[in-house]
Amino acid sequence: MTFVVGEDCIKCKHTDCVEVCPVDCFYEGPNFLVIHPDECIDCALCEPECPIDAIFSEDELPADQENFLALNAELAEIWPNITEKGESPADAAEWEGKPGKLALLER
Repeated sequence: MTFVVGEDCIKCKHTDCVEVCPVDCFYEGPNFLVIHPDECIDCALCEPECPIDAIFSEDELPADQENFLALNAELAEIWPNITEKGESPADAAEWEGKPGKLALLER
């Protein structure tokens, strides 16, 4: 099983979760983070660290977020690995909780 970064992370991209990951399975795109499903050990350390609750256990993934399981796997293969917490985007708070952000995902 794996954990999945969902839509709420798009344009918010807080990296608090990255720092606690013992296996460095986070990958970073321009405005979104993903978890590599083959590297995640299901430790659950990242989930409570996300300030916007954008990380889900695969078996608790909301129905409207199921497409993010495949999206995380796809993008983790092409984006660079991230192992340290970085700065959140300056406008992250403005995007928090906004619906329909998938169209804003930058690959």
